[in-house]
Amino acid sequence: MAVAPSVSYSITVRLEVPSRGRAVSELTHAVEQVGGAVTALDVTPHGHERLRVDVTCAARDTEHADEIVQALSAIDGVVLSKVSDRTFLLHLGGKIETQAKVPLRNRDDLSMAYTPGVARVSLAIAANPDDVRRLTIKRNSVAVVTDGTAVLGLGNVGPYAALPVMEGKAALFKRFAGIDAWPVCLDTQDTDEIVRTVQIIAPAFGGINLEDISAPRCFEVERRLRDLLDIPVFHDDQHGTAIVVLAALTNALRVVGKKLPAVRIAMAGAGAAGTAVLKLLLASGATDVVVCDDRGAVHKGRPGLTDSLRWVAEHTNTDSYDGDLAGALRGADVFIGVSAPNILSGDDVAAMATDAIVFALANPVPEVDPDAASEHAAVVATGRSDYPNQINNVLVFPGVFRGLLDAQSRTVTDDMLVAAARALAGVVSPAELGPHYIIPSVFHPDVASAVAAAVRDAAGGRPSSHA
Repeated sequence: MAVAPSVSYSITVRLEVPSRGRAVSELTHAVEQVGGAVTALDVTPHGHERLRVDVTCAARDTEHADEIVQALSAIDGVVLSKVSDRTFLLHLGGKIETQAKVPLRNRDDLSMAYTPGVARVSLAIAANPDDVRRLTIKRNSVAVVTDGTAVLGLGNVGPYAALPVMEGKAALFKRFAGIDAWPVCLDTQDTDEIVRTVQIIAPAFGGINLEDISAPRCFEVERRLRDLLDIPVFHDDQHGTAIVVLAALTNALRVVGKKLPAVRIAMAGAGAAGTAVLKLLLASGATDVVVCDDRGAVHKGRPGLTDSLRWVAEHTNTDSYDGDLAGALRGADVFIGVSAPNILSGDDVAAMATDAIVFALANPVPEVDPDAASEHAAVVATGRSDYPNQINNVLVFPGVFRGLLDAQSRTVTDDMLVAAARALAGVVSPAELGPHYIIPSVFHPDVASAVAAAVRDAAGGRPSSHA
């Protein structure tokens, strides 16, 4: 599929050009000729006969950005000054910070916020540990924990390379739900060490968001921490994805007039996200699902099944289909892909049932070209922001944790996940619902609050102040 220029590869090129009439238009033309997209031009005088021009443009990737710079530099009379990568500039020094919520203006303030006054608060918590949620940041704090083994689509890049992603996650928690979150990047890939480390730092937090930990270890890490801790543990790669998929599918089925228990679903991907999506679909009433991985359909008779794949085989594929993904897709009403790029064609989608639904969520390159899929399917969703119906976890995790923290929940249940999905689907009104709008924007003002309220109600809690 052709990749459009993206702000993720946005650069600003500072140039000096002659102050002739066509100088600036030559710059924009050069960018467009090599497939870039100019998004801003800032022009200032630079001497009597020269101009300084900052050209901001979007590229497809780093190589394409270099090509744009070369095209600009090749224009007669143009002198290249510097090139700034806007994404790297945004990350300089990190993206988050801490700041005090109370004034520290004089000795009295210090005496209450710190010693000696703080000792009274410590003693009160020692006498009644439940007061820690009321009197400290624990009531509004989340640890974003990773070992760096499954970061985005990058794979095992380690804890240092994972840090900017976890910072971004923390920034989203604050922006969309007012939650104070901290990146915790662990320099170990040992399951026992991860579990023990999170266990001993847990007293400072009201919840644990596990992130980008590879399967199958992520299943054990989450399971053991849920058994050990008295605060909710949520693996966003699993459950965040599952909630958004269920919400989007709920609305997509409304668009085509079908019901979840009656549709045939073909899935690609049996890792952390795929398994969590499957479990939530089954909990919500799905009855006919075939899951495929890179070896084809998962079924009871397939040799070499891991524990997680054995669970999948026991709960899906009642006809024991043992073919490939393309075969599983024939006659299916729904395709959900959380796997690998370009594994299906438009012809494969054409073989699906009438009014088919396609969720091709591999990112940045989906399982099937969205344009090709749209020629045959009634509803198409991807994980990309440059197509309609983006399946994005940021729609879920801020609101989920807002609800969990407000309810002072000690756990996460399937009922909470299903409630979150229903609430998210409900943000799209009947008047708005259509093939190209089955899921709201991440900036929709009602998303986080609707999800939080649903989770809080499912947890049996009441709203609490978190200012």
